[in-house]
Parts: sequence; C-alpha cells; structure tokens
Amino acid sequence: MSAVVHPPVGIEPAVVRTPQGDVRGTVTDGVYVFRGIPYAAPPFGPNHLRPPQPVEAWTGVRDALEFGSEPPQPRMPTTGDATTDLVWDPAVPGEDCLNLNVWTPALGTGARLPVLVWIPGGMFEVCSGASYDGSRFARDGVVCVTINYRVGPEGFLFTDDGTPNRGLLDQIAALEWVRDSIEAFGGDATNVTIAGESAGAMSVGTLLSMPRAEGLFRRAIAQSGAAHRVIDTATARKVTSELAERLGIEPTGGTLAVVPWERLLAASMELKGDLMAHPDPERWGLDVVASALPWQPVIDGAVVPERPIDRIAAGAGGDVDVIVGSNTEDWRMFRVLGGDLDRVTDEVLTGPVAVHGFLAAAAYGLPVDEGLAAYRAMYPGASPGVLLAAIETDWWCRVPGLRLAEAHADGRAGTWMYEFAWPSPAFGGLLGSCHALELPFAFDTLDAGPRQMLGGLLGPEPPQTLATEMHGAWVRFAATGDPGWPTYDLQRRATKRFDVVSVVVDDPRAAERALWHARL
Repeated sequence: MSAVVHPPVGIEPAVVRTPQGDVRGTVTDGVYVFRGIPYAAPPFGPNHLRPPQPVEAWTGVRDALEFGSEPPQPRMPTTGDATTDLVWDPAVPGEDCLNLNVWTPALGTGARLPVLVWIPGGMFEVCSGASYDGSRFARDGVVCVTINYRVGPEGFLFTDDGTPNRGLLDQIAALEWVRDSIEAFGGDATNVTIAGESAGAMSVGTLLSMPRAEGLFRRAIAQSGAAHRVIDTATARKVTSELAERLGIEPTGGTLAVVPWERLLAASMELKGDLMAHPDPERWGLDVVASALPWQPVIDGAVVPERPIDRIAAGAGGDVDVIVGSNTEDWRMFRVLGGDLDRVTDEVLTGPVAVHGFLAAAAYGLPVDEGLAAYRAMYPGASPGVLLAAIETDWWCRVPGLRLAEAHADGRAGTWMYEFAWPSPAFGGLLGSCHALELPFAFDTLDAGPRQMLGGLLGPEPPQTLATEMHGAWVRFAATGDPGWPTYDLQRRATKRFDVVSVVVDDPRAAERALWHARL
C-alpha cells in the first residue's frame, strides 16, 4: 500500500475500485483526477528486460494523488525558468514506472464516456505521461488517460534470447488495463481512441499494425509521426553490440538483464553521443543514422511482424478510424534550437550521407540533383538550412503521414488528414509551425503557458479560437468518429489546415508528394 498523501485543502477525495484494489484520487471543478495508478509491476529486479508483469493486488485504499515515477531516461536540461524551459516534466525517474493517469468528469459504470489514451512522444528515449494535462478533455466529456512506457534500452534493446519491443508491450498492457478498468472511471471500454505525437504517433502507427493490439481501440490520432520508423533485427543487433561493448559484457539478454538500469542509461547516453558524432551507416545501419534513433521498434516477426506501413497497406487496422497529420515546418525546431539553421551549407546538402556533423539530403534517400532542384523550386530563395529542414520535415512527418492516409483510405473505417500551420512567434518567427507546437492547442491548455510541453514557444497571445477548434475536433472524433471535415481519399485528398482561420485544402503540397513517390 502506498504512503498516505493528503489531498490539497479544498479538494475533495474520490475512491474508485479497480481489479487490483481501490484507488483514491481527487475532484475539483467537476473533474476527477487519479495519478500514478500502476498498470504493470515494476520492470526491474527479476522483471528486468522482461515483458510487463501483472500488478500485485493491494488491500485498503491506494493513494493516486501524485504523479508516479517515470521510466529511466535522460533528464532534459533545465534552467529552472518555466518561460525558457521547453520541456515540462514534473515526474522523476524511478523503478515503479509503469503507471498511468486518469482525468474524468464522472465515475461509475453507467457513464460510458468516450476514452482517449495519450501515448507520449520523446524519440523513444524520454517519456512522461505527467507532462500532459487531460483536464480539458474531461471537461468536454472525454475520459483522458496518459501513460508511461519503457524507453531507451529498457524498452527497445534487442537481443536474440530476450523479449523484443518491451516498450510497445507496455503500451498494450496499459490498453488492457483501460479495457478491464476504465468503466469504473466513467469510460466506455468499447470506445477508446489512442493518440500520440512524434514517437507517440509512431507508436500509434505501429499499434495499428500489431496483431496483439487488435480490439483494444476503435480510433487513432497520429500527430507528426506515422508507421515507418522501425528497424530490422540486423540493425538492432549492431546497436546492442555497441552498448554491450561499452559495458564490457556479451550482447545477450541474460548478461544485460543483470546490469543496473543506471549503468544501462549512462552507456546509452554515451552511445547516442557517439552516433551523433560519427554517423557511419556501416557501423550503425542507415536507418539508425538517418533517424538518429538507436532505440526504436524492431521488426522481430512476432510483436512487430513486419514493417507497420506494409501491414496497414495489406489491411491491418482497417476497422479503426484514423486522423493523421503533421506541422508545416515540423523539423525546423531542431535546426533553430540546435543553433545550426545558418550553419548548413550547400556542401552539406549535396554531400554524402554526413558532412561536418550534418546529415545530407542523400541520407534520406533523396536524389541529390533532382531532389534539391525540386526543393529549390518549391522554396525559392530559401537558405540551405531551411531547405534541409523542409526535406527532414517531409521525410520524418509529412510523407509518412501521407503514406499512412493512403494505405488506410481504402479500409472499412474513416481516414482524415490535417496540417497544423500556426507559426510560433518565438525566435523571431524562425520556427514556423514547428514540431509539437500543436500540443497545447490539441489539449486546449493555452492558459497553462510555459508550464506544459513547448509552452514557452506560444508567445504572449496564442489564438484561443484555434485551440477551441482543434481540441473540439479531437473531442468529436473520440466521441463519434467524425472530427468535422471531409474524409481523405486518393482523388480529392482533403486536408484540414489548422490556423487562425482554418480551412479545408485539397491535395496540399502535391509537388512534395510526387517527389517522394515510391521513396518512402
């Protein structure tokens, strides 16, 4: 039983019975909140590098008043100033990390409200369900659940004698908890939407394709990520060997499982630094070099049977309604915040896989002559840094999203596409509509300012009308399966462009789509 933490003064307690035991949350302004509920046992000790194990039942009432521990991960740099720190993460790493949080406007099995399960992003290296506030979904009649799952080597280290894709299995275990427990929190277990951004969206795309996830959700939202980012076992073995070499042990599941997580994490951070400094495809594999993601889902033949986009094109997930989209300048954020937007040169663009620490256009499979000429024509007068960011945006987010929409559009369920176009005023406007900027709008939490993910990029007067519209579309979709604009098909290609004035655009950025045809 957890230690007793009394609710803040003026906030009433609320108790819900789950299959594992009773939990105590709070209710304020009509929203019940339960934090840090375990959906699986701590994945350490005898459970280290194993699939998620069942939670041991408890007696009495377990407090769910504070966010639980998050999985082992690098701590993002912080200045302590909420107006300049872009990553909002109130949780701290710990071993009892497979937990989730629930916001709901009603309790009891009679409410049968739609449910939205949020899968955090973070490059498959960081992950915290505590970084998101689901209260506005609850205010609007949707039960919101945010989850943790193992990341880095804890979640995606691959060995031939171990369990692959543990981070994805954690996500499935959380969805199974929702299936078995959410009705007591007012939710409808048959009306579940999964949603995520960046690596969370890539997880959504992968879950759409996974046999083990079938029947656990009815709808899906993928924000700036889709169904392409996976590696094969040969590439995964290269990464595991690099990690084991740093630890001075054999690259087997048995030897790695006895290494304390602190050592695994430290070695993983060293490995990532080496990868960024020496992006050699022969050493790491081209997929890892191009993505800079040493830890990501692995095509193991069982948990992930094959490349997710290929399974979706063959019909997997065809009965799940899907929204997919990206931001206009998604990858501009990494060039601007990294301070290198002006350091990219024509030599970098036209070079081999990597030049002076930058990946060239060739690393993304884009023919140098034809591809760069097309981008220069589409973005006349753009600097090499802006061109590279546009190529990266298309490779990472826009084109995979298009491919997912195309593959899913002929299925039995609906497909919708969007583009988030509102530009951040931060950094003199250089960011444009960058990666993750849409999060406070989708969650309708503009009033939280910088105390949320990328809240420091919103500027002094972000448009509440845009948040109301985007959040409202997500609520309608979770509730009814229709966000409110035309479905996506291969003739019209209708796309909702979210901005101060939002419109539906047919086949936006057709030139980029044609350029990348058959390349992703």
